[in-house]
Amino acid sequence: MATSRGNQLAQVIRQKVQELKQACQGVDESLAGRAPKDRWSPKQILSHLSGPDGTGHLPFLRAFLDRDIPTLDLVAEDPFYTENRARLSFGELVAECEKNYEQVANFTGELSAEELGRKAHIPKLKDSPLGEYPTLEGMIDGLGDYHLQFHIDHLREILAALAAE
Repeated sequence: MATSRGNQLAQVIRQKVQELKQACQGVDESLAGRAPKDRWSPKQILSHLSGPDGTGHLPFLRAFLDRDIPTLDLVAEDPFYTENRARLSFGELVAECEKNYEQVANFTGELSAEELGRKAHIPKLKDSPLGEYPTLEGMIDGLGDYHLQFHIDHLREILAALAAE
């Protein structure tokens, strides 16, 4: 049975995606493919937010439910910027990112309290606020609120730096 907490998390995800889409408004293709020295381009930021090409974030989250305390490898700081994504327009990347997070929000809205409490072993999170054994709720909250907001701010910073060049 779905929980109000699952619905709250889903709503936060949808709200953050709207903020991301607002930050992307008016970005043309030439700007979207450029990056300040040693930084990601706007297209790379969107690619990163979309997760692994072809799968997104949902398989990672579903793994919490597939086995009892699965050990998961978190791929951090990878833009997942494949040749396929490089060929996409900025608008197509925005749409892909929105679709990915809508799938995550739909999944989240259907979770029970027991499912939200499921844990996984994620060694890379050992020194993070989530810890090495985060709950699915914590992971979704981190992905849908903190991670999205971090990269919305990151995108705005990159766009400002590019505008100043």
